[in-house]
Amino acid sequence: MRSINVDEIITCIKNMCIEANFKLASDVDVGIREAYDKESSSLGKRVLGQLLDNLDIAENEYIPICQDTGMVIVFVTIGQEVYIEGGSLEEAINEGIRRGYKEGYLRKSIVYDPLIRNNTKDNTPGIIHYQIVTGDQLQIIVAPKGFGSENMSRVYMLKPSDEVEGIKKVVLETVKLAGPNACPPIVVGVGIGGSFEKCALLAKKALTRNIGVGSDIPHIRKLEEDLLLAINDLGIGPGGLGGNTTALGVNIETYPTHIAGLPVAINIGCHVNRHVKRVI
Repeated sequence: MRSINVDEIITCIKNMCIEANFKLASDVDVGIREAYDKESSSLGKRVLGQLLDNLDIAENEYIPICQDTGMVIVFVTIGQEVYIEGGSLEEAINEGIRRGYKEGYLRKSIVYDPLIRNNTKDNTPGIIHYQIVTGDQLQIIVAPKGFGSENMSRVYMLKPSDEVEGIKKVVLETVKLAGPNACPPIVVGVGIGGSFEKCALLAKKALTRNIGVGSDIPHIRKLEEDLLLAINDLGIGPGGLGGNTTALGVNIETYPTHIAGLPVAINIGCHVNRHVKRVI
C-alpha cells in the first residue's frame, strides 16, 4: 500500500483550479493559433486574434481567461493500492477547490439549491467522478466548466436503426442550436453508448482529451474527422460571426450498450476548454 496525505491532494487541487483558469490548456491554445492561420473570413480572423490577445493578457497579467470560472468537474482515477490518510478524499477535493477559488480570486458561481439559488460563496461542491484501477497512483483531472456552453449540451436516446447517420444528425443539430451562445470556436465532446447517464459522462470526459488526439478505434476516429468537417462547414464561425472555424475538435468516447438502445450525448466546451491533469 502507498499512503497519500489529504494535504497533498488539497494543495494539488488548489493549484490546478488556479492554473486551469489562468492558462489555457496547451492543446486548445495551439488549436486556436492554428485556426487563426487558416481562417478565411476576415471578421472570423479578427475574432480569433482577439481571443489570442485575451489568452496572452490572462497569462501575463495573471487574471482569469474568462469571467465564468466554471463549476469544477473532477475526474479521479485511484489505484486500489492507494491509502488516503489524514481525512476524507472528497472533503480534500472540495477544500482544494475552496482554497483555489479564494486564493485565485476566481468567481464563485455555485448555488446550494437549484431553485432557491443561494450562493455557496466558495464555488463548492465540485462534481467528482471516481474510477478505481490497479496500481498505487492517484490521477486527477480538473476541468472547470462554464455554463454558457454547458447549457447548449444535449442527450438523445436514439434507436439502433438510426446508426451513424443518426448520430451525425443530432450532433450537427446540437451545434446549430448552440450557434454563437456556446462561444465558438468550440470543442465538441460526444458520448456514445452505455445508458442515459453514462453517455453524458462519456461526453464530459471526452472534453478532457486533447484535441488532435483521435480515438483509438478506427471507425470512431473517422466519425470524429467527418463531424469536424461538417461542423466547420456550417459557417457559424468564431464568435458566431461567420467563418470556417466553428469547432477546434470533436472528441468521441464510447461504451458498450443494450441491444435496444443507442444513447448519444453532446457536451459542448467553449473556446476556453479548460482541463489540467496531475498524477500523484
